[in-house]
Amino acid sequence: MPIVIIGGIYDGIFTPTEASVIAVFYALFIGMVVYRTISPRDLLPVLHRSVISSTIILFVIAAAGLFSFLITRAGVPAAIGEWLGSVMEDPVYFLLAVNAFLFVAGMFIETSAAIIVLAPILAPVAISFGIDPVHFGLIMVVNLALGMITPPFGVNLFAACQVAGIPFEQIVPRLLPFVLVIIACLLVISYVPAISVGLLTLL
Repeated sequence: MPIVIIGGIYDGIFTPTEASVIAVFYALFIGMVVYRTISPRDLLPVLHRSVISSTIILFVIAAAGLFSFLITRAGVPAAIGEWLGSVMEDPVYFLLAVNAFLFVAGMFIETSAAIIVLAPILAPVAISFGIDPVHFGLIMVVNLALGMITPPFGVNLFAACQVAGIPFEQIVPRLLPFVLVIIACLLVISYVPAISVGLLTLL
């Protein structure tokens, strides 16, 4: 399945959204035809569990979307962006502050909404500090992806809990090593621009 999904996405055969549909039908085929662990009468309970799992995750996304809408209407992201641009004078401290801000924002704001709201505010400030837009874009994406596994609105956490069948509070303490590794990688990405733009510069 990983070969089919990742290979299909990177070969341009289908989009990531379409890949999820392909994965469902592939799993259904393997379960019903190859291993025969799923019978036709098992389909209804399977679909019922899928609906419940999807509904829980969609409620989380909806709540995060509403929260991002409210803080945007309140002008919070714009105010923070202006404050960072006026207070920070060194790119090193600016990146540190942006990473801290995006880390906290990613905990509460859904990723796609955060990119749409925050990128137009923070990117011009980053460019004024001489930070490459590609480099800054990668910092944003990694930071907000980290937010997908951090409470309280970590969508991937809720998805993992549903798949594994374990309570949310049981999975959170075990996240700490992974979060620390991602933070370390994020700091390296932030302060070693060659990782992000080295190949682009050579080309």
